[in-house]
Amino acid sequence: MNKKEISEIKKQFTPDNCAITRICGCYVDGEKNKKAEISDAFLSLPEEDRFKYFDIFRKALSGTVGKNLINMDFPLDAEMPDGPQRFFLDLRTSHLEKPELIEKFYDKIIDNYDYGENYLILLIHALYDIPGKSSDNLEMFDASDEVYDYILCTICPVKLSKAGLSYDDQENCFRNRTRDWLVEMPDRGFLFPAFNDRSTDIHSLLYYSKNAEDLHEGFVETLSGCTVPMTAKDQQETFNLLIEETLEETCDYELVRTIHERLNDLIEAEQDNPEPILLDKQEVRSLLESSGANEEKMEAFDRNFDEAAGEKAALLVSNVANTRKFEIKTPVITIQVAPDCADLVETTIIDGRRCLVIGIDDNVTVNGINVAATEMQKIKDEQE
Repeated sequence: MNKKEISEIKKQFTPDNCAITRICGCYVDGEKNKKAEISDAFLSLPEEDRFKYFDIFRKALSGTVGKNLINMDFPLDAEMPDGPQRFFLDLRTSHLEKPELIEKFYDKIIDNYDYGENYLILLIHALYDIPGKSSDNLEMFDASDEVYDYILCTICPVKLSKAGLSYDDQENCFRNRTRDWLVEMPDRGFLFPAFNDRSTDIHSLLYYSKNAEDLHEGFVETLSGCTVPMTAKDQQETFNLLIEETLEETCDYELVRTIHERLNDLIEAEQDNPEPILLDKQEVRSLLESSGANEEKMEAFDRNFDEAAGEKAALLVSNVANTRKFEIKTPVITIQVAPDCADLVETTIIDGRRCLVIGIDDNVTVNGINVAATEMQKIKDEQE
């Protein structure tokens, strides 16, 4: 799913667009005991409660694709009659009206989710009548020919509110506030089936993780049968290691800067494309070669890529490129510049030592103090 498709489903969690038919939930304590369960027609809930649930469901579709939101495909064995994908299909088809299926789903989560504190499992079923779109990309609500039938699950921490004083308007005084258990925004969630190309894709799901560096791989793989991709941090570290091991002693400053610039140029060129930009093995090879990598060094590239990432792996450009800063770091000095100003930093040899040279103008501050340009003016006068 891309950004636009995720946003389209996210918009359904509002009072005007609500397509949720049913909601179920199970409150679990830190000892993995079921403390309470709910099962209701969603529209039968009080309006105030529905608004709170909308916030939770929208949060489970928030974040960055490839970091917090992970597209995952079911492997063939997961789609066998007794596989996880078939179970999800049965759960969806039931419209959450078969208690035995719901209990089995709760048990799968409780048995495999290693959390250690209280949490709430929320599960909803919804039917979205997908509007058609005209050639100029405008929605045609009377031209729908498909209903997107889906379930969304969220796992929300439940934590005791903080102690404090509160104002008692009846007694006109301040008293110790009563502490209660609050449902927080979700840590995990998944949408099944995926909404790919604005259509139902039963062979995929969308997984949400609040912490992009803690995807709970074991839990997800056991529950869904899908293989969880590398985290954003792991992808960046893998990409960096791949460059270092392939280029070795030819991995100099200018080459790395060129790679950085080409990645950012690619992101800028595709900024209007809602699809995530992926780099497979061949595309990474082309990137290095076009940046000036030594042809002899590239002979080891395929082997290094397969060992570092996997033969069929693809890296997200947004995970391996840094669009916010260009950083040069030594054991004692760190220099950061805007990505589009990377050419202001150069390397040179001065008195036999490798040095970084930074081009500056008259506007220089040191610890917030404006520095006079006396020395710079002196050099300019001497040159004239």
